[in-house]
Amino acid sequence: MQESFPLPATQAPPGEGEIDIQTVPLQHLFEQLESSEQGLTGTEARKRLAAHGPNDTTGLKHTSPIVQFLRLFMNPLVAILFIASVVSVILGDRINASIIIVIVLLSNILNFVQTFRSQNVVAKLRADVAPIASVRRDGIWLELPRREVVPGDIVRLAAGDLVPADARLVQATDLHVQQAALTGESLPTEKHADDGGDATESLVDARNCVFLGTSVVSGLGTALVTVTGRDTAFGDIAVRLASRAPETEFERGIKGFGLLIMKTVFFLVVFIILVGVLGHHPPFETALFAISLAVGLTPEFLPMITTVTLGQGALRMATQKVIVKHLESIQNFGSIDMLCSDKTGTLTSGETKLEGFLDLSGHASDRVLLFGVLNSTSQTGIKSPLDEAIMRHGTLTVDGYCKVGEIPFDFERRCLSVVLRHEKAYLLITKGAPESVLARCTTYESAGELKPLDGVGCEGRTTYVNRYRDLSSQGYRVLAVAYRTLSPQATYSKADEQSLVLLGFLAFADPPKADVAQVLQALKRDGVQVKIVTGDNELVTQHVCEQVGLASSRIVLGSELEHMTDPALSQVVEEVNVFARVSPAQKNRIILALKSRKHVVGYMGDGINDAPSLHAADVGISVSTGVDVAKDAADIILLEQSLQVLHNGILEGRKAFGNVIKYLLMGTSSNFGNMFSMAGAYVFLPFLPMLPSQILLNNFLYDLSQVTIPTDNVDASYIRKPQHWDIKLIRNFMLFIGPISSIFDFLTFYIMIWVFKAGPVLFHTGWFVESLATQTLVLFIIRTAGNPLRSRPSLPLALTTLLIVSIGIILPFTPLAGPLGFTSLPIQYFLFLAAMVVIYLFLVQLVKLRLMRRYA
Repeated sequence: MQESFPLPATQAPPGEGEIDIQTVPLQHLFEQLESSEQGLTGTEARKRLAAHGPNDTTGLKHTSPIVQFLRLFMNPLVAILFIASVVSVILGDRINASIIIVIVLLSNILNFVQTFRSQNVVAKLRADVAPIASVRRDGIWLELPRREVVPGDIVRLAAGDLVPADARLVQATDLHVQQAALTGESLPTEKHADDGGDATESLVDARNCVFLGTSVVSGLGTALVTVTGRDTAFGDIAVRLASRAPETEFERGIKGFGLLIMKTVFFLVVFIILVGVLGHHPPFETALFAISLAVGLTPEFLPMITTVTLGQGALRMATQKVIVKHLESIQNFGSIDMLCSDKTGTLTSGETKLEGFLDLSGHASDRVLLFGVLNSTSQTGIKSPLDEAIMRHGTLTVDGYCKVGEIPFDFERRCLSVVLRHEKAYLLITKGAPESVLARCTTYESAGELKPLDGVGCEGRTTYVNRYRDLSSQGYRVLAVAYRTLSPQATYSKADEQSLVLLGFLAFADPPKADVAQVLQALKRDGVQVKIVTGDNELVTQHVCEQVGLASSRIVLGSELEHMTDPALSQVVEEVNVFARVSPAQKNRIILALKSRKHVVGYMGDGINDAPSLHAADVGISVSTGVDVAKDAADIILLEQSLQVLHNGILEGRKAFGNVIKYLLMGTSSNFGNMFSMAGAYVFLPFLPMLPSQILLNNFLYDLSQVTIPTDNVDASYIRKPQHWDIKLIRNFMLFIGPISSIFDFLTFYIMIWVFKAGPVLFHTGWFVESLATQTLVLFIIRTAGNPLRSRPSLPLALTTLLIVSIGIILPFTPLAGPLGFTSLPIQYFLFLAAMVVIYLFLVQLVKLRLMRRYA
């Protein structure tokens, strides 16, 4: 549906009936979009949202539930079964055909319902951490989900924000935007609110426009949204990126498992067809039997079991304050063995308090506090915890000061300045990292007098460097405050931050969390090594690490990393736990060095400069209070910045993955054993060992018993270490446990034929019950790596397993027995069945212990 008003396109070239938004006067653009600097009304915004759809590049096309259900029938094996059923009807075998159709329908309905519910749960969790935008509606600024941004909206941009849509800048102050996703250029681009100008060759090079898919590195701005969603410059790119997302370890494992099953199915079907041809069996009967065997061996519930297990894992993790953005990342999350993080908010409480405002003599100074308050209250960028601590400290009268300019914070300068008019004087006040501020100072203030920092007879710059380093070594976070007077000018820039007067220091305390030492030990016990990677002062970092018991005898600085080769760094990262004064690029190097050593690396960050590291890590972890750029780059969002919450989430991730592996081990061992037995019986029996409809019913009931695997308990020994895909273990289960099942199947054949003198119907019934009982009850053995008598299954799993076995035993005695091809069994058969099940489970336990020694 198209909007009722003309809409300028951001991608069409000028001169083809479209407006080039970079050259048209801003007022003309406002008129075209029927908007103003006050933004839209809520009513008008709702109309435009209905017209254009959500501002989303990847989720505009939602597959309807009906289509999702119908896709389940596109499985080639299921399609062949339906065709075979139709042929059966034509040939007069309507009962068998009807049974096959009903079983396939029930399987797909169950698959769809369970999967759909889990997908909805995950979608709701993901919506809780969706990107937001600062939008002006009805003349006031609101924080709204990015999906609700529409053309004509006025949006506000600050450092750390994701640009919510393609837009023309209305106002900009030292605005720098990272456009690598669009241009490939690694350096940020400076943006200006120029009203018109010459057109650039490419729209994304326009300096007065910003684009969806980019992020604000520094500065401030407001912008008029021109287009949203797939109409943006990033729209097509985002769709292509989404379709070519890098394959996760979880997906690689599923693919490896799928190939193993596919090869097995292929050889089994070929074998059946060859036996059928050589044994002169009816061709149609042989084909239907082979297809039914293939379906029986194929774990068709794998997608559903995987989705439900991971979905329920995500739901449990949400109760632990951990939100999963991508289900596949749960396995990687549980596999983490190296966690890199900043110390602030992780080791420390994050509740920063202003403990001192000191002049250069080390005495408390209200003038230092006043200048700190003026800087923090006047700046309009991101309010850091340090700014909030300053403003919480107390109220000082700031009457008479009027803001006239601002030089926003960025990570290169590591400082922030505001320009205030006081009476007739214009005052620039700078606050930031001591080393950065001191480098811009030429004088200092002492007892109301200005003195040179450098020169003969001066106390010297070294005195004040040692002053703030002493405070740092005591565990304080330190900011320097400086100022200068200047003449009024139209705009102020970084060039004005020179010849400053050093005034004093602000000292902040961020005490360690009470439980962090115990959590660090628990993480280490569970196979996760924590490494602190911070841009902060090494003295503060060491003080905190010593308090929480994290080994910090050696701290590697960013300056050392600059001269270190990658092979040398890969050795250092194994031995050193603390890295200080590191840049974002150096954090990346540390993560890549750990990955080169075959570690699964998690990175926890919430700031603008953390986004590259969140991308580089195997698992990016951010917090709900982090900036949009960090949350967008992360796979996992914590609702509370806490190592304990993170630890709980990692254990839940391991539980979810453990339950997926249980299904795979069950499917490959039990299914393979039964199908192998059927293929073997087909060689020497004069009739089919089991009817195709009975094979499908057996497989359906068996799969039904495992629907509750996602609820199962997981061994403590399994969750105490990072887990990875082990296709070799799955293959070994198939090759060793499967044949044990076949031995007891062949024993059943012997008993049925030679003891009970069974005809086809009694034989089918006896083997159906034995097959279902053994392959279902073995779940109690396979679900744990240790002693099944000491590891209790969940109540739902125990009930469904026993219920399915009971249904299998009762079916031959019900009115359904005739249509299904069953007959009642003699009482003596059940004595044999009980003895055989016990012996079978005992043998499986012995073999399993050898196969799973490393997990026990």
